[in-house]
Amino acid sequence: MICQECNQRPATLHFTNFSNGEKTELHLCERCAHEKGEMFMMNQGHGFSLNHLLAGLLNIEPALQPNTKEHFHQEEIIQCSRCHMTYPQFVKIGRFGCAHCYDTFKEQLGPIIRRLHSGNSVHNGKIPKRAGGTISMQRNLTALKETLGELISKEEFEKAAELRDEIRALEKRLAEQHRGGE
Repeated sequence: MICQECNQRPATLHFTNFSNGEKTELHLCERCAHEKGEMFMMNQGHGFSLNHLLAGLLNIEPALQPNTKEHFHQEEIIQCSRCHMTYPQFVKIGRFGCAHCYDTFKEQLGPIIRRLHSGNSVHNGKIPKRAGGTISMQRNLTALKETLGELISKEEFEKAAELRDEIRALEKRLAEQHRGGE
């Protein structure tokens, strides 16, 4: 494949971007990519860094954006108080310096974790198939009770009464399963 910029050299860098359901591909030779300032994933021309690739995929660093002076505006740099690692250092290295970094960079990590885990930021674990029905019902019961409390605090008593009846039915089914399992 030939470089889309110079139409002379073979394209060695292939960028694919999915935005709003649209796929955009860009095929460049190293020289054109370097000239355009789009070598965000290259380590000074020595090859790809997996950490930089992941950072680009997770939108931690702006991908495929030319290096202009407006991108270097002064921002407040967050730094860990214990190991003194900064967020840009974390992005470059791909790992934290100490356990305290997780608290320091908590706000920056939330969107990354949600993106990696299909929108979830809380780990619920797996449920064993043998006990799955009971555990699932207990979790559902807990969630319903929380919802019931919210409905009562909002003074939505009709919905709360319906939910109370649903909770009682679920508790009865759990009690029957518990007696049947003994």
